[in-house]
Amino acid sequence: MSESSETSLLQHSSRFPAGTFTPAPKRATPAKMLAAQGKMESLLFLRHGEQQLLSIIIPLAALIALAKFDIVPGETSLSKTFPFALATAAMSAGFTGQAISLAFDRRYGALKRTGASGVPAWTIIFGKVIAVIAVTIVQIIILGITALLLGWSAPVGGVLFGTITLFVGVSSFTALGMLMGGTLSSELVLALANLIWIVLSGLAAWAVFSENVNADGWLSIIPSVALSQGMVEAFNGELPWLQLAILVGWLIITGFAANKLFQFSSSR
Repeated sequence: MSESSETSLLQHSSRFPAGTFTPAPKRATPAKMLAAQGKMESLLFLRHGEQQLLSIIIPLAALIALAKFDIVPGETSLSKTFPFALATAAMSAGFTGQAISLAFDRRYGALKRTGASGVPAWTIIFGKVIAVIAVTIVQIIILGITALLLGWSAPVGGVLFGTITLFVGVSSFTALGMLMGGTLSSELVLALANLIWIVLSGLAAWAVFSENVNADGWLSIIPSVALSQGMVEAFNGELPWLQLAILVGWLIITGFAANKLFQFSSSR
């Protein structure tokens, strides 16, 4: 080896400390794993056309149509239309979207493979929760700006109460979606999730826009009705204690059931 080559090697070796290129594999911190998983789940959720249709486009179309056209009997002012649109969006993102996504992830072994990579089960679950929260924030921005442009307004306290009610509702529907998507086959979930979403949305619309429905009646036990009516009361400046209690009850029951029955793989 020439003297110039030896000099060059010495210069390069002195530039990098000993051990710079020695492999040092280690597990990422829980915070980094959760951030990475949440980012991945959020991007997958937002890039999925069907999820955008259910979670953003349909609620947005419902908001504009109900505010501008005489579609349903009864009062359809923005004080009812906007809360209903937000409730529909929450059902779409938390329940339908998560149920279908989870069911097909289980069917194709995506959850099992992710778990085999060293990612804890709780990271996978909370990553999906972060995705729902991210989508909910996008929904609030888009629907909120649209409602403001249409002339909607609410007191500051009402906005605060409405935000609290919305996120409690999102949590309840996410737990329900994880229960369905984490236990049933993908074919059954695909059919049931969309059918249940239609039924829940219809019941919520009937409860909100019909003047003959008591906000504190038995119909409020249904989560979509509780969320929709609770959102209306919240934006009017009243904290909907009954509806919040019902939603928390659904969250506890379905969350407990999902924790006990959830399966990370599916045979079908």
